[in-house]
Amino acid sequence: MQFNASAGAKSYHFKKNMKGEVVMTKLSEQSAELVEQSVTDTATRLTKANKNALDFLMSAQKVMLEELVFTGNEMLERTRTETHLLSEFVSKMAGSHSVKDLKTMYEECGQHQIDFLRRDSERLFKHGERMIEATAKLFGNRPEV
Repeated sequence: MQFNASAGAKSYHFKKNMKGEVVMTKLSEQSAELVEQSVTDTATRLTKANKNALDFLMSAQKVMLEELVFTGNEMLERTRTETHLLSEFVSKMAGSHSVKDLKTMYEECGQHQIDFLRRDSERLFKHGERMIEATAKLFGNRPEV
């Protein structure tokens, strides 16, 4: 008994006493190639996901360090400004010789304090905007996996 089968450009012939080992070997090789390709694709995806996670963590760390530096600089600047306002207040207080001078001094120093609070609030809002942009950029640059 003889069996002829063709699959695409290849044809297989079986005789009665012939075993299907040759065909099974080719099928096993094909399935092994598919498994190997699947493992390679999975490894590539995992590598890409790990790289994306590492990039995200490094960017988050960079943002945190920038915030620490910014906070330190802002605290130093605020301390300098407060010290300057205090020294100005003390010098004007020492230089005033009448109630009218004290009243003028309190008005000027009060205006300086209001200006300081206004500038401080503007810096705070600008910093908030910058943080929102940095966070949006951090989460927006993540590629799809």
